[in-house]
Amino acid sequence: MAKARTLVGLDVHATKVVAAVLDVETGELAFFSMTADVARVAGFCAGLPGPVRAAYEAGPTGYGLARELTRREVQCVVAAPSKIPRGSGERVKTDRRDAELLARLLLAGKLHPVRVPGREEEALRDLIRAREAVRVDLMRCRHRLSKLLLRHGIRFEDGDAWTTRHRQWLSTITLAQPAAQATLLDARGAVDALVHRREQLRRAGPVRDEQRPAAQARVDHQDRLHARAPAVGRGCLALPQTPADRHHAHRTTSWPATRGDRDRLVRAAAPAPHLDAIGATQQTPHPDRRRRRPRARRVLLGDLPDRVTHPTTTSSRRLGRWRPGTRGEPAIRL
Repeated sequence: MAKARTLVGLDVHATKVVAAVLDVETGELAFFSMTADVARVAGFCAGLPGPVRAAYEAGPTGYGLARELTRREVQCVVAAPSKIPRGSGERVKTDRRDAELLARLLLAGKLHPVRVPGREEEALRDLIRAREAVRVDLMRCRHRLSKLLLRHGIRFEDGDAWTTRHRQWLSTITLAQPAAQATLLDARGAVDALVHRREQLRRAGPVRDEQRPAAQARVDHQDRLHARAPAVGRGCLALPQTPADRHHAHRTTSWPATRGDRDRLVRAAAPAPHLDAIGATQQTPHPDRRRRRPRARRVLLGDLPDRVTHPTTTSSRRLGRWRPGTRGEPAIRL
């Protein structure tokens, strides 16, 4: 990628575009305002001294400007708005400030670009957004209709809701008050219209989220309670016992000391011997867990026996390290 001579920060709106042009060689910064015409903005950037790099924030205007700039051999960066660094004191926000900030961040290389999709991919995204909007609207309309009937004490108790039987049942309901009946007819018509729109959008193109993978076989809760022997070569930490292992059964280390024991780690091992026939999951506690830490011996300051005040004796050596006392002070255990 060639080093750019001109950097352009574009603050793009629906009707207007403000451009901040930064000359890398001279450091001169200039501002230009123009209409939001993709061809005109791209032609303006292509006419600047090259190589030219432009940047603008991703937004509702889409990626048409980025495609047109790329077609005119202008490097374009579509920046992620949520990752644009801004100072805590920069509370004044104008079009010129935003365009200048994009130009300076483009010079510093601190913009996070987003991928520019193709035209077909962008159209498919719009279709998915339309389907999601219809789904949410249909859920809300059905909710309003069901709560309207619930306020009048009417419930459907003949199967699941929003099926063919439920739809036939809704067509037979008549409320006593004219205003309530008009509301019911409006809600029912809104549900029918949204269902029709949903079916039309489904036929418009493939739906990726409807292609769900096959459901996996469920594991019963009782099956999970029973312990199963580990597969050969996977998770088998217990090694086949040999006469040498029985002789050194008092070892507390988990790593074998001999070379033959290390070689047996590579081979397949039998299941742990503590798994009995009924599948008990209790494991033998480690020998170190049954050990108790020795209690610390307390030493009272004051009159101490001779074996404590003289750390050189044999009995005092068994007690540990001692600091000899000075100026009549007793010895203290370290």
